[in-house]
Amino acid sequence: MKITIDENACVGCGLCVSGCPEVFEMADNGIAKVKAVKAGCGCDLKEVASQCPVTAIIVE
Repeated sequence: MKITIDENACVGCGLCVSGCPEVFEMADNGIAKVKAVKAGCGCDLKEVASQCPVTAIIVE
C-alpha cells in the first residue's frame, strides 16, 4: 500500500496524526507527512484518508 499526502492541499488539521500516529506526523512546516507505512500498523488507512477534510491523503 502506498500513502502520499498532497502538500499543496493539506491544511495541517492533524486528523491523520490523531487517527494513525504510527504512519503520520506533522512536519516543521505544519503540514502532515508520511513517516512510515508498516503492515499491521493497526490503522484503517482508507478510513483515515476519508476523514481528511481536504482529501489530501492518497491511498493506492
